[in-house]
Amino acid sequence: MDHSPILQLNGISAGYEHKQVLTDVHLTVYEKDFLGVIGPNGGGKTTLVKIILGLLKPTAGRLQFFQAGKEVPEISMGYLPQYNSIDKKFPISVYEVVLSGLNRQKSLLHPFSPAQHEQVRQTIARMGLEGLEKRSIGQLSGGQLQRALLGRALVSDPQVVILDEPNTYIDQRFQAVLYSLLEEINKERAVILVSHDIGSVLQCVKSIACVSGTLDYHPDTEVPPEWLEEHFGCPIDLLGHGNLPHRVLKCHHAHQEG
Repeated sequence: MDHSPILQLNGISAGYEHKQVLTDVHLTVYEKDFLGVIGPNGGGKTTLVKIILGLLKPTAGRLQFFQAGKEVPEISMGYLPQYNSIDKKFPISVYEVVLSGLNRQKSLLHPFSPAQHEQVRQTIARMGLEGLEKRSIGQLSGGQLQRALLGRALVSDPQVVILDEPNTYIDQRFQAVLYSLLEEINKERAVILVSHDIGSVLQCVKSIACVSGTLDYHPDTEVPPEWLEEHFGCPIDLLGHGNLPHRVLKCHHAHQEG
């Protein structure tokens, strides 16, 4: 992993109305990092994403962006929102969804250029959606909709792509497809993956931020089992095998369904 930072949160606190959600958060994301953000529901994962995307102003601290080691006012970011925030009745096609990822790059007076349409076609092909360009999002499977929205997040060639609970779109069978796609994407840019599903996140990330009101950062994904037990109430074994740490989740439920 390249150790040039692309974004840095310094002493960030944030919340809504009178409820403080995050307190004194410090985090650095590096070029080509693959950061998993985990934590219990309500712990502040979504708030952290909103701060990074500029959708929420912190109550304290500052957010900095970097390019080639120099501070810049902003960097390009792609965003895959949570499944439940998508209006599947909205009459928009796969092609239009991916094209909308270029909206910031066009002026109001000029239509999209042929080069931009070519970018959209290449992105659709890369997402494995050829032949579905005209299909409306309401007619897509969860996995297809996820890939269309991931295409939208990637079409502008951003420096970092942020995925918020991507596993809510798909059943387990398609997770492997998503993760191999993300590994490819990560060769070119940083990826931030937010999830409450620890098991799947630990398969592919390079570093982990555990968010529960405050933030604990763990490079190389060695998350202390005590932290996980405390915040998730779930005993977890982290087993190292050479360079491929192997993680086994052990959840003990008192009443197991027969």
